[in-house]
Amino acid sequence: MLEKIREGSQGVVAKTILVLVILSFAFAGVSSYLGSNTGIPAAIVNGEEVSASDLENAFQNERSRIEQQLGEMFNALAADDNYMNGIKQGVLDRLVADKLIDQAANKLGLRVSDEQIKRAIIEEPAFQTDGKFDNDRYLAVLRQLGYQTTSFRNMMRVDMTRRQLLNAIVGSEFVLDGEAKQLAQVQGQTRDIRYLVVDSTPYLASVSVSDEEAQTYYDANLAQFMSPEQVSLEYVELNVADMAKSSQTTDEEVKAYYDEHQSQYQTPEKRLAAHIFVAATDDDDADKAKADAIVAKLNTGEDFAEVAKTDSDDQLSAQQGGQLDWFEQGVMDAAFDEALFALQQDQVSPVVKSEFGYHIIKLLDLQASQATAFADVKAKIVAQLQEKKALDVFYGLQSKLADTSYEIPDTLVDTAQAVGGKVQTTALFSRDNVPAKFNNPELIKAAFSDQVLASGMNSDVIELAPNHVVVIRMKQHNMAGTMAFADVKAGIVERLKQDKANESAREKAAQYMAELKAGNDTLTDATLTALHKLGRFNQEIDQAITDKAFKIAAPAANSVTIDTAALATGYAVIVLDKVNEAEGINDNLINTLKQRLAPQYSEADYRAVIATLKADAEIEYPVVE
Repeated sequence: MLEKIREGSQGVVAKTILVLVILSFAFAGVSSYLGSNTGIPAAIVNGEEVSASDLENAFQNERSRIEQQLGEMFNALAADDNYMNGIKQGVLDRLVADKLIDQAANKLGLRVSDEQIKRAIIEEPAFQTDGKFDNDRYLAVLRQLGYQTTSFRNMMRVDMTRRQLLNAIVGSEFVLDGEAKQLAQVQGQTRDIRYLVVDSTPYLASVSVSDEEAQTYYDANLAQFMSPEQVSLEYVELNVADMAKSSQTTDEEVKAYYDEHQSQYQTPEKRLAAHIFVAATDDDDADKAKADAIVAKLNTGEDFAEVAKTDSDDQLSAQQGGQLDWFEQGVMDAAFDEALFALQQDQVSPVVKSEFGYHIIKLLDLQASQATAFADVKAKIVAQLQEKKALDVFYGLQSKLADTSYEIPDTLVDTAQAVGGKVQTTALFSRDNVPAKFNNPELIKAAFSDQVLASGMNSDVIELAPNHVVVIRMKQHNMAGTMAFADVKAGIVERLKQDKANESAREKAAQYMAELKAGNDTLTDATLTALHKLGRFNQEIDQAITDKAFKIAAPAANSVTIDTAALATGYAVIVLDKVNEAEGINDNLINTLKQRLAPQYSEADYRAVIATLKADAEIEYPVVE
């Protein structure tokens, strides 16, 4: 919704163009994710249809946006049909809201003239060349997106009319200084407290839970004991990494490979460089003259290192007499690199120009290229040859895996025999606890698909990783349902024991609170911890204590307020001594809060308008029977 509100204050055509570009990709071949167009509308709003194709295009747009935002994480989410259906429902809700806004704008008599549309097109930067409207560019962009001028203008008319109403809603909201100041005072308030934690752990040993109590709790809270849908799989896999382990190589093969690929086992030549650097300025002639002057000094016999210390603009290397580092060929700027590798040891180059300035380069030392000993790379070559042999076998077996699992879809036995493998199995797992080996979006999607679960067929070949594929089928399928009492009894007993221990802690906390209210500042067997100026967002103590401290009523003069707070394992007694006013409230803080509140108010306005329009509308969601 915040995006909707921000659109109300941004360029109309710019956003339209962005949408069109995204839609052009959708039209280019993105297939339907949740079914094809049946001709049945996705929704009917006061008699006007939201077509299934409009929904599909908008859904693909949103899907692409989320995928770009989340990256690889999106693949795992996309494997969950429930998650994707939720996204699609959200898109449909937005389309219905747009339709309601369009109808409200029309009812209010809002219109956009041809002249307004023309002016928006002319002023749109996407249609301009050198800051002026370019009709040829305008037509070219529309042709690229597959739009006629008439259809594009109609789209703009709808969009601009809608935004008249949206701008009226979100543009009229404002925040008063008093509102922002009041929020600042509330957020910045601190409190002086004393507190005491009564831990429930010591009481656990003295409490017990009967079978009847556990059964009663189970019967009253069945919704807490729902088990997710689970599946156990049979599978046949091909993995080059595993196949390579059994590949055989001879010493002769390994030595022959080493001899034929000597260039791969050469350490590259390295050169130790030094330079005197003249950094580029706006006056290239002056830079070149300075570099030539440095060369002249060197030609008269001055020491390179000493000249570098006094004349080089590279202060770091200058301290080392111009010395840089060891470089392999191709690492540095092309001009620098070429000059360095053309030098003999201790030789100094002429002036070399790079994109950063001018260099005078000296070759201090070099390490010649050397061949790595066969013994040092033998293990690596063996692994390479094993993988190569395994790959040659893998590609043939992958075809057999695909063909056999497809031709005999109701078993994996024949498939395993065809590829020389075996049928393996997994334990039961749900979408949320997939075995690490199979935690792959495509496999999860296939494991819970109709093809595997409903039809009981083999899956298609699934790539788990490069050169690692698998075919799966269902071994066991457990629908989501209520877990048996026996399976959850131990957890219920532990929970009830904790509840009873917490109740004992609550009673002890109540006893302490009674003593404090009676005026006993010093407790008989416990000590209160004082905390001065506790902030609302303090992270140093239990959040439940902080929350309760700011809910307790401010104490009267010369008095305190006392209360208790429930913790995860016990209770806390809290004494509120004083409420301190916020400090450091200034105009900058107030302006920041106003900027934060304004979009929140606008969003609330937008939601309220949509809710009102929905309440008065007739909205249908046809479904295919």
